[in-house]
Amino acid sequence: MNKFEKNVQSKNNDVIDAGLAFIVGFVALTVIYVIPQIFAIVAG
Repeated sequence: MNKFEKNVQSKNNDVIDAGLAFIVGFVALTVIYVIPQIFAIVAG
């Protein structure tokens, strides 16, 4: 075991971090898509 394995900075589960990153990215892209659609419907 090397010295980096003995003193880890974050003990979080990587699956949880990856899932959270996926959800945040998905929500951000959804918002970017939904806002122009709302403008298109209102201006329609």
